[in-house]
Amino acid sequence: MMAFLKTGVCAALLAGLIAGGALAQSQSTNRVAAKTDWSVFVEDNPTECWGVSTPKETVNSRDGRVVAVNRGQILLMVFYRPSAGAKGQVAFTGGYPFASGSTVSLDISGNSFELFTEGEWAWPATTADDSKIITAMKRGANAKLTGRSGRGTKTEDTFSLLGFTAAVEDAAKRCGG
Repeated sequence: MMAFLKTGVCAALLAGLIAGGALAQSQSTNRVAAKTDWSVFVEDNPTECWGVSTPKETVNSRDGRVVAVNRGQILLMVFYRPSAGAKGQVAFTGGYPFASGSTVSLDISGNSFELFTEGEWAWPATTADDSKIITAMKRGANAKLTGRSGRGTKTEDTFSLLGFTAAVEDAAKRCGG
C-alpha cells in the first residue's frame, strides 16, 4: 500500500488509516497486552491491531539551544488493518505539524531510514521500507527519530525497543498475520 504514495493515489487513504489508528490509540481502552516498553491495542469495526510506544527521551532545540515546547502525543507504532491490506505499517507522530516538505530521520543502531511527512505524521515510502525498518527494530536497542516542526524546532525522540518484537508479533497474530 505504501508504494502507492509515490504516485499520490493512496495518500488520502493512508492518512486516514494512520489517523484512525492514532485516534483509536489515543482514545482506546482496548490495550490487550504490555510488552516491556511497548503496548498492544486491538479495535474492531474495522479490525485494527497495533504495537505502540512513547519516547523515553525527548530533546527540542532551536538555533542549537534546548527549548521548552508544547507537543501533543508522541508515538511510534506498527499497525495492521487486514481490510485495507496494511500488514506491518510503521508510523510516527511527533505531536506537532512537521515542516512542509520535510522528512524525519530514523536511526536504529546505526541503520538510517527516511520517513516522509504530512501534517503531524511520518511514514516510510514503501512496504519494503516498512519491512526493513521492522527488521532493524527487532534487532536494535532503541530508535531515534529526528524531525523539524513548521516553526523550525528540531526534535529528537528516542524510543526503547525493549518488547518491540513481542508487541508487533502479538499485534500481527491478533489481526490474522
